[in-house]
Amino acid sequence: MLSTLRPPYGHATPLFLSLLRRAGAVARLMMCSLLVLMLATLAGKFSEAQAAGSSAGKHRSAATGAKGRKRTVRKKASADKPARTARSRRALRRPAAAAAVAGTAATAATATPATATPATATPATATPASAPASGKPELLARCGFTEASRRHIFSRGVYVLDEQTGTPLFERNADTVAPIASVTKLMTAIVWLDQKQLAMGNRLEVTEDDLDTLKFTHSRLGVGASLSRADMLHIALMSSENRAAAALSRDYPGGRPAFIAAMNARAQALGMSHTHFENATGLSPENVSTPRELAALVQAANRYQLIRNDSLDKQKMINIGRGQLQYINSNRLIRYGQVNASVQKTGFINESGHNMVLRMLVHDRRPVIVTMLGSGSADGSRLDGVRIAKWLNCSLN
Repeated sequence: MLSTLRPPYGHATPLFLSLLRRAGAVARLMMCSLLVLMLATLAGKFSEAQAAGSSAGKHRSAATGAKGRKRTVRKKASADKPARTARSRRALRRPAAAAAVAGTAATAATATPATATPATATPATATPASAPASGKPELLARCGFTEASRRHIFSRGVYVLDEQTGTPLFERNADTVAPIASVTKLMTAIVWLDQKQLAMGNRLEVTEDDLDTLKFTHSRLGVGASLSRADMLHIALMSSENRAAAALSRDYPGGRPAFIAAMNARAQALGMSHTHFENATGLSPENVSTPRELAALVQAANRYQLIRNDSLDKQKMINIGRGQLQYINSNRLIRYGQVNASVQKTGFINESGHNMVLRMLVHDRRPVIVTMLGSGSADGSRLDGVRIAKWLNCSLN
């Protein structure tokens, strides 16, 4: 009876086992799929990494190859350099040799007696860089003598004359008539020194007739001051002392009218046809001349040793009979040694502006006359003198 007993669910066991087996198969299949998928993913990543490494290696190889090629090119260039240098040297020697042959031929041609026309038989003669083709001196652009530099000249009228050759080097309104102010005193000194009978050591007293009644200018020489004629001339030239010049003109034989007539006569004798004098001081605007004609006055004044010495003296103590007065040179170019000159004079009145005339000594030996009229300031006139002196010292031998 026991053998016939079976569990009530015994009939379901095969079905359960079958399901379990199927579930295990599905699980195994899924696991296998996941494993395959994971392997595929890992394989892809490995392939990408391998491809990236291969690409980097290619770039490094290319860079290394480029550097290698550059080093090779440099080596080749350095190897070829001596050859090119040698070729260039030979190329340079060929024109030099050709030039030497041409020079020899030219020398032979000039040594041969001329049978052709003068234009073809005479070779061009080389001239120094500092001299023009004509052989006459000139101011050079490389020495600052340019259009821009000339525009910075303050004086309205300028004349620069090379005395050695008689060549005008620079002109601006050189024939324009203008007041010359105390430049007049050069002519005053010439006329005074031309009279031989008066002793220069004799004393001369300042009087009321010597006062300026035209411009009413001031003077350190009061009425009654007594100076030697030599000192009167000295401070008239060096410091442009007006009362000293007036006293000299009054003390002339025949008086002041005769003195003024002698000044105008001397100007005409020097060929200064546009020059005229009204008084001996230059305070009158009717004392006129041109920059060109003033060059003749400077040359004439330079012939007098006393004018040269007095006009260039930097300072002097003057005995006026009742004390002493210290005078200095009115020309700062001379007072401070900015130019070397043999004679000079400055001048100023409102009508003329600031004037200056000089006989410069270029390189301390070559005389050049410089006349400048009508600067608007004393500094402008001085700077003109400095600029022209630089042109001359650079351009002339």
